[in-house]
Amino acid sequence: MRVALRHRSGCLLLCLGLSLVTLLLQSLWVPTEPTHDKTAGRSPEEQSQQSHRLHRLAVRLEALSTQVQRLSSERDDVHLNRKDLSLLLHRFRQDQQGLAHLVEQELQKVSQKLDQLSHHHHHHHQADTPHNDDRPHQGPGEKCEVPKDPAYPVCAEKVKFLQTLWQSDPCYAFYGVDGSTCSILTYLSQIEDFCPPQVGRNYSSLPWHQKPLSHPHKADIRDTLRPLYEVISNNSSSPVIRFIRSRVERMSERWKRAGQRWKQSSNETVPLMKVLLFPGALAGSVGQRFEAMVNRGGPLGELVQWADLSGCLTILGHDVTFSTSQHRLRSLIGAAPGRGSCPIQRPLTFDLIYTDYHGLAHLQGAMGLAFQHYQCRFRILDSFGTEPAFNLGTYARSRGYETQWGSWSLHPLQYMTMFPHSPDNSFLGFVSEEAVKDEEPGSESSKKDKIAVVYGKQEYMWQGKSKYLEVISEELETHATVYGPPGHASSLPSFIRNHGLLSQEDFLQLLQRTKVFVGLGFPYEGPAPIEAIALGCVFLQPQFDPPHSSENSDFYKGKPTTRQITSQHPYAEQFIGKPYVWTVDVTNRTAVQQALRTILSTEVKPFTPQEFTCGGMLERLHGYITQQNFCSKSVPTWPPESALRGHLGPLGQSCVSVCQRSALLCEPALFHHLNTPAAFTRLGLDCSSTVQDVNHLFPSYNPWGRHCGLQQEPLLFSCAGSDPSHRRLCPCRAHLSAQMPVEPDCI
Repeated sequence: MRVALRHRSGCLLLCLGLSLVTLLLQSLWVPTEPTHDKTAGRSPEEQSQQSHRLHRLAVRLEALSTQVQRLSSERDDVHLNRKDLSLLLHRFRQDQQGLAHLVEQELQKVSQKLDQLSHHHHHHHQADTPHNDDRPHQGPGEKCEVPKDPAYPVCAEKVKFLQTLWQSDPCYAFYGVDGSTCSILTYLSQIEDFCPPQVGRNYSSLPWHQKPLSHPHKADIRDTLRPLYEVISNNSSSPVIRFIRSRVERMSERWKRAGQRWKQSSNETVPLMKVLLFPGALAGSVGQRFEAMVNRGGPLGELVQWADLSGCLTILGHDVTFSTSQHRLRSLIGAAPGRGSCPIQRPLTFDLIYTDYHGLAHLQGAMGLAFQHYQCRFRILDSFGTEPAFNLGTYARSRGYETQWGSWSLHPLQYMTMFPHSPDNSFLGFVSEEAVKDEEPGSESSKKDKIAVVYGKQEYMWQGKSKYLEVISEELETHATVYGPPGHASSLPSFIRNHGLLSQEDFLQLLQRTKVFVGLGFPYEGPAPIEAIALGCVFLQPQFDPPHSSENSDFYKGKPTTRQITSQHPYAEQFIGKPYVWTVDVTNRTAVQQALRTILSTEVKPFTPQEFTCGGMLERLHGYITQQNFCSKSVPTWPPESALRGHLGPLGQSCVSVCQRSALLCEPALFHHLNTPAAFTRLGLDCSSTVQDVNHLFPSYNPWGRHCGLQQEPLLFSCAGSDPSHRRLCPCRAHLSAQMPVEPDCI
């Protein structure tokens, strides 16, 4: 159930909350009398700084409150829609945690001040007697000077920070900080690396720093998934965990057969990798909301991918740990007690961590400074992809590419997608369900009924599609699997036979009998159409004219991609096509009728693209594990330069499009071979000027003025991105016919 929030009401509630906090802070903003300086343990300058901090915080909240009031007052003149309010709430949430910590700290200091004043009032005759308080102090006989070392330029700044805020997170005390300068310097030199090693103290390398990985064991192909069953709870009441385990069990025989074939065809020895799988979308409050959606027909695509990734890694012989618990995550990575301000206690024991955007936030909140040190080991399951322009934080903020997602400044290939959306990211994929192989064509069990099943488990997906569905119902008995809560009156057309929300097994049995799987236009790019085609169905889907993108689709707004979606399932349209996939204008009755009649007169056998088989996923994931190394700063050597086919694109086209026009794929790892003045010369371009800059369109050529641009930031090498004034230099490579998104040299 959705509860609608009126825009004016939402703004007024925000204003009220902000005003109350502001008044509280302003009431606390009173200067302390100088006569109490000695008791408080602070100089007048320190008291003045505290006073100013409170004042600035109050002013900051008051300004935010004023902004909310202004937006509310303009409600009648300016259309403040749900997007505006959501953006405002998002910005407020971004600042909320920091504000809460500041409020907590300042209130704690004020409380301590009042306690000290009260203590002084009752015991002023003992003013010369030392008091036990929480003020920063030094140990007996200790006197530590803050070193001035050019190699550690922020040491003094960090010391001042901790002198004031060392109590803001219990992790500092856990590491021995007690407020004294000596303890702070010890922490900043032995736990963090902001200060130089202290003279006369035992010093070792930072305890959490990466140590050379030793792999005494090799990864041997397994013939069982039993190790995975042991790490995925069998008795969990979570519906998402039950779904993942059920899928792994259902596909176990296929995984084992694929593993044996791989073992026979490959004699390569691979080090055993310790791998952590942490689906952040299934953890904490976000996970609870996700589970609630799953029980009501919500998305299962992410769960399909997590199940298949875990099965694939297990068969490949790696050591897999699976967790959806934030508390267990902290234990697994060795996080210090507290709120995550400090680094982890020990070197990270996992060679690879597969997570998602939510999991990245959890990891950052638990790892502190160690997050950046180990981020090269992260792999992000990212269904729709993240383009380089959105990934590099400084660039995204300065060029207008900042969204709710992105800005983590990882290597773009660390993002792993469900379909090969863009070569800038790594295509992980999943494994499609398949028809039983021993069935003979024409056998009773393989025959199709004259029925259609509509792809859409929630009623809102059906809105505006009645006429389209009427045409289908004239030719085929039309079925649905739409969730309906008890007592809910269905709004589906009367000619639809609704089975309600089916289990995955029952849904697959229904598809076994189905002739046509009908797309409604949403959800975008899910696994179900691929599985329907693998079970012998024909997928009928709407075309989008104009294409859907972040410019005109609420779903894609805020997603870190500029892709233009020409149909509900672009992969099925482009890489599979007829007779398995028909993309039509669903508003054209005649076009839909003609497509249906052709489909009904054509016998279509089950078809699974190689990249969506168990063998294809084993092959692909093995290639990534052995070839991708984002912890190395060296120039990529895979794929080799021999795979490069350089192309100069026309104005306004991305390298994805340029390479596709020549039946090739854009390969971002080969960009550095084109990022030289010699590359322009080889293509016959006469540059009047050559500039090196941070621009996700470079290397490229501007014919107006004959300006040539070279890329300065390797993280911005991008197959995506286009501009009417740029001709892009594109690194293309050949497809592999059996598995198009994979480079031939990696297999």
